[in-house]
Amino acid sequence: MRHELPYAPPGARVGLLGGSFVPAHEGHAHITREALKRFGLDRVWWLVSPGNPLKAHGPAPLPKRMARARAVMRDPRVTITDIEARLGTRYTAQTLERLFALYPQLRFTWLMGADNLAGFHHWERWEEI
Repeated sequence: MRHELPYAPPGARVGLLGGSFVPAHEGHAHITREALKRFGLDRVWWLVSPGNPLKAHGPAPLPKRMARARAVMRDPRVTITDIEARLGTRYTAQTLERLFALYPQLRFTWLMGADNLAGFHHWERWEEI
């Protein structure tokens, strides 16, 4: 399974932008470009979630959202990944725990848009993120 996970060189600073990406749009790309520049990130991984535990209905199929995300964000420093589906994690805190264990040599920065920030206190284990 290791070969299916995103790559970054040891010591890299990696921004993580998680979300349903329904649909991926220029706002996501803008946040990503600004984070790369302002935070001095080496890479950004878009974590396209298989589903949102805070929403009653599911999003469009994951492959369709992944394809749209790839069409919107074309930068070699950005990886579009379904790592949450591959890891079987449902909540961001779980995903981060797994990423820290899998990639102890990387430095992660959590990125999010203002739309998610407003309800952040409803997230599972939000204080740990």
